[in-house]
Amino acid sequence: MEVHPADFAERLVAGISDAIVYADAEGVIRVWNRGATRIFGFAEAEALGRSLDIIIPENLRERHWQGYRATMRTGQSRYGDGQILSVPAVRKDGTRVSVEFTIVPFTDKTGQMIGIAAIMRDATERFEELRALRRRLALHSAANP
Repeated sequence: MEVHPADFAERLVAGISDAIVYADAEGVIRVWNRGATRIFGFAEAEALGRSLDIIIPENLRERHWQGYRATMRTGQSRYGDGQILSVPAVRKDGTRVSVEFTIVPFTDKTGQMIGIAAIMRDATERFEELRALRRRLALHSAANP
């Protein structure tokens, strides 16, 4: 039996363990899947209709919004060609998490940007392991010049 593309897309977004978050041109969250709830702690009903600020650390918001507005205005992003970006994010309880993500820009029929979807994965454990290894290497290098 064949799966209809719309059913496939809906089940994929709902069931994937990665976070899938879509925000409109103003940065308002319009899609929030179970993976986003798992990573960030906000239930779908808590996240929908709110600003992306709920997951952006306060000290990074200004830079984020400058880039977001520029992308909405120009349709260009330095991260739109499938690159994986690693950034800090914040959970509902205020703890930080490291996420790796890719973006998918959305345009209307005229080519005007209408929003961006981000597919995010929690990379906190790997980031912490890498940081611990770097510290050990620095200590070893300092002790053995």
